[in-house]
Amino acid sequence: MFAQDSAGPEEGGHEVQVWAGAGHSVAGGTSRTGIFDLGLRYGWVITGAHLPGILRGRFEYAVDAVPAYLIFQPANTAYAVGFNPLGLKWNFERRGRLSPYLELSGGVLFSNHDIPAFTNTVNFSPSAAFGTHILGEKYNWSVELRYLHISNAGLGTNNPGLNTVQVRVGAGRFWKRGKH
Repeated sequence: MFAQDSAGPEEGGHEVQVWAGAGHSVAGGTSRTGIFDLGLRYGWVITGAHLPGILRGRFEYAVDAVPAYLIFQPANTAYAVGFNPLGLKWNFERRGRLSPYLELSGGVLFSNHDIPAFTNTVNFSPSAAFGTHILGEKYNWSVELRYLHISNAGLGTNNPGLNTVQVRVGAGRFWKRGKH
């Protein structure tokens, strides 16, 4: 069925993934707002395994292109595109077919309407996630819970921010040069 040696995060490896996420606003910012986003990821597994016990894992650096953000606000629905040049990911040691991870990331998004309403069309998007890759013979799935903050970081006079919790699902592949 699934080979035990299927590709996962390993030093010198690469990750490519298509992902989609959806969620809703939570306390600490603008309320009654939903979000859907769709993106593409490219990652580089930089290190071999480090740390002892359950913390053991590998560091990965990743970038995301986000061609579709839909932000469903009470005043309107905003469409945005984004780029996340900072993706710091800790891939914990593989457990069978599962490869859990923690991630901190950030970037910028540009929208056709203010996000939140009456603020700005340029915003920053720091986030944190906990998830797992489900490793297959050739392709992998990922499922994660992500906290995403969107705000203009003071570029505008009004900056209430938007805090969301999302569920994100991805399909992709890990590979190492010379292996297909």
